[in-house]
Amino acid sequence: MLVINLTEVTDPISKLLGDWSSQLDIWSIILRIALSVLFAAIIGWERSTKRHAAGLRTFMLVSLSATVSMLLDLFLIQSFSVVFPIISAGFVIGIAIISSNSILYSSKSQIKGLTTAVGLWSVGFFGLLLGAGFYTVSIIAFIALLACLSLFPSLERRFKNKSNHFEVHLELKNKDNLQNFVTTIRKLGLRIDDIEVNPAYINSGLSVYSVALTIQSDDLKKYKTHTEIIEALRSIEYVHHIEEMT
Repeated sequence: MLVINLTEVTDPISKLLGDWSSQLDIWSIILRIALSVLFAAIIGWERSTKRHAAGLRTFMLVSLSATVSMLLDLFLIQSFSVVFPIISAGFVIGIAIISSNSILYSSKSQIKGLTTAVGLWSVGFFGLLLGAGFYTVSIIAFIALLACLSLFPSLERRFKNKSNHFEVHLELKNKDNLQNFVTTIRKLGLRIDDIEVNPAYINSGLSVYSVALTIQSDDLKKYKTHTEIIEALRSIEYVHHIEEMT
């Protein structure tokens, strides 16, 4: 059985910089904190440019706190023979609570802030990695996280736009139009899996629903995207508004 002695594991970047970067002194602390704030600032900037609730400062503070908590744990372990990283463990619990509180439900029954919540949680972890002196893993984690947030959304939208299942936010001018809408949907080759009335619009004069749909027609599956189907439904005179829920 292969056994790895962690005391013999050397971070490649730390080895390149020199022994000082792996030791707990003022210069290595400054380096770890600076990298932590820099990486988090880039992630926070990416989120803020897309008008998400948690922006640049929030991500910077989370990463900074994670790095400092790990540095303090390392100091306690070295100076007082503390076995368990208590402060870092507390930080993980704290950031999990903060992240969960950033998830909101909109009036259209859509979940908002889920990606940002996971992003905050992830930034906290590479802040812990930097605090522990794992520079190489931290940089790899930063690049991977930035790629997930910046590069993959367009690819994800493309795949979702061609899937056979999607959900729409539907606003009808009158509740009596629902039966006509259901009939039209079935004629187009779509199946309604679920319809849920949205109570947030009860006094608006509109009849508002969340509708889960499945594409059954082979022609629609091959040649039509969700965007094109929704555009066709939008042209119906009694449809006040319709959009895909993400």
